[in-house]
Amino acid sequence: MQMEKNAASPARIRLAALFDEGSYQEIGSCVMEKDAPAGVVTAFGYVNGNPVYAFAQDQSVNSGAVGPAHAEKISKVYTLAAKTGAPVVGVWDSNGAFLDGGSAASLNAYSLLMKRTSALSGVVPQIAVIAGVCAGSAAMAACAADLVVMTKDAELFLTPGFADGAGSTEACAKNGIAAMTAEDDADAFAKVRALVNLLPVNNMAFTPCMDFDAPAAAAGSDLASYVDSFADGGSVTELYADYAGAAYTALASVCGSTVGIAATNKTDAKLTEADCAKLSRFVRLCDAFSIPVITLVDTLGFDGDAETELTGAVRALTRLAGTYAEATTAKISVVTGKAVGPVFVALAGKGCNADFAYALENAYIAPLMPESAVEFLWHDKLKGCEDLDAKRKELAKEYTENQASALAAAQLGVLDEIITPADLRSTLSSALSMLEGKRVTNLPRKHNNLPF
Repeated sequence: MQMEKNAASPARIRLAALFDEGSYQEIGSCVMEKDAPAGVVTAFGYVNGNPVYAFAQDQSVNSGAVGPAHAEKISKVYTLAAKTGAPVVGVWDSNGAFLDGGSAASLNAYSLLMKRTSALSGVVPQIAVIAGVCAGSAAMAACAADLVVMTKDAELFLTPGFADGAGSTEACAKNGIAAMTAEDDADAFAKVRALVNLLPVNNMAFTPCMDFDAPAAAAGSDLASYVDSFADGGSVTELYADYAGAAYTALASVCGSTVGIAATNKTDAKLTEADCAKLSRFVRLCDAFSIPVITLVDTLGFDGDAETELTGAVRALTRLAGTYAEATTAKISVVTGKAVGPVFVALAGKGCNADFAYALENAYIAPLMPESAVEFLWHDKLKGCEDLDAKRKELAKEYTENQASALAAAQLGVLDEIITPADLRSTLSSALSMLEGKRVTNLPRKHNNLPF
């Protein structure tokens, strides 16, 4: 006798919104948790024609409580995803553990989820949708996904009542947990479908080839216009928009192929530890799935003072530089403004981090800002001057034009070419095409040991 399914359950409605119409099939729909169905619906199907596995916690059954059977159903999804190399989308909406099974059973269930999530990290894309309450150990499992999408009224927290609004969608967006936020379920699944389109199905697959529109705008002189001038029209999907305001991260396509875009001048502010973490996390995501990274560099460097130096400025920049250096995916840098000292080394230097390094004609590339360079390198030229301020400005201009220009950097071999904003799309497209076959062999090791 076949068990009757509740087609109107929140979980099944959400899965129907995720998958192409009529394309998904449930897995283990008859599995029971004590005397009721397990509080999760698991399935496979197609999203925009791409194979995808998914699970959705079901608030209509024991409030979506997680027990051993619940965890085993999700574990089956991960096992199949590992065998077939297909992405996993998890929809989290549960009030917690299935306590009737005992505390040990619930802890083991969450441990199993963490194990499966960790084992698949970097193998297939994992997207978590927080559509209700996601608390305690479940919050850890959801946060371990590659990307987290939260609906407006969702909550994600470790400890309830710790602080007002601490687990809200707004808070999670500001602290870098939520990559994207959504007004409601429909908006969330539209965003997930867009992400599935942009991501390879697994770490051995090529980036998707898509139809594309012409760029949205001609290049101007700011970050948005640069991105719109080389990315395919309508393809730019910004991630972590509300976190770490000076840094910018987005997935997009260029001539139909997915790229990651990282930039340092979303605002005029200097980089903070959070900005470095945001860029590092994004580059690791791209590298895991061999998505080429285009880095636009324009920053004065780290927002440093005595306090930040003591609390992690060096650690943050070292981690960022090491992340770029470790990444074996195609890497292209474009200095669009200022690239001073360690920031150039970390993000744009072709010797370590960029396969191709370009700069716009007005770029400033130097170890120091001109005023500092004059004081440290040309201090003797200031001796005996009656108007020191005027002399400093004169020398700073001379340093900028002769020592720190894009031409000077290119002549030293620091850059591959100097380009104009109008050249961005053609230059990047050609470079991406040539780097499609990039192969890198590293020394054997378990992993690097960059500072956290």
